[in-house]
Amino acid sequence: MIVFPAIDLKNGEVVRLAEGDMDRATVYGDDPAAQARLFAEAGASHLHVVDLDGSFAGSAQNREAVEAIVAAFPGYVQLGGGIRTPADVEGWFEAGVARIVIGTAALKDPQFVKDMAREYEGGIVVAVDARDGMVATDGWAEVSDVSIVDMARRFEDAGVASLLFTDIGRDGLLKGVNIDATVGLARQVDIPVIASGGVKGLIDIDTLMQFAADGIEGVITGRALYDGRLDLAAALRVAGGI
Repeated sequence: MIVFPAIDLKNGEVVRLAEGDMDRATVYGDDPAAQARLFAEAGASHLHVVDLDGSFAGSAQNREAVEAIVAAFPGYVQLGGGIRTPADVEGWFEAGVARIVIGTAALKDPQFVKDMAREYEGGIVVAVDARDGMVATDGWAEVSDVSIVDMARRFEDAGVASLLFTDIGRDGLLKGVNIDATVGLARQVDIPVIASGGVKGLIDIDTLMQFAADGIEGVITGRALYDGRLDLAAALRVAGGI
């Protein structure tokens, strides 16, 4: 199972939000590239990066910071936030990003996602962000009337690499991963699922590992790392079955 340390970007700084609320941001540093290097030194091979400003603006707002992270991190960088056009996707792949996460556009223009998944095999991840079981978009500011399972099923057989499932009500709050919803989604679709939202410690990594055979590909963790509640090296050992 892959552990993705998270770097969320707001105004060029490393932050974590509580429940996706931009007004409830905690700043953890002003050098995203340095943070990426620290994660690499701890053994991380994958990194999850979000342009939070881009999620709301609908276009890249932290390009310089993302490019610095890609240059500093020797592994695979997965990027989301405001990526809504073919030009956005192409530009980020050319900049060295390994996988692109698409959320809002996946709900509003599913054909765009399918086209990109065919063109960039293994490179597109669909974000299924949920508030009370329904898909949220536009930086989590809007909640749709589409369920997470219905959303996910739109992309079966489309060539999507993974689904990134986030329980917004737990994100950044250290409440623990919503295991039931995450595993339930993985069992209902044929696309691997990445868990996100609420990781509070090593117990979440260990629990998710028990469901790897059900389709859990990885887990994203942020605040638990920054607050010192989760040791990244230990998490990587558990996720690797060591």
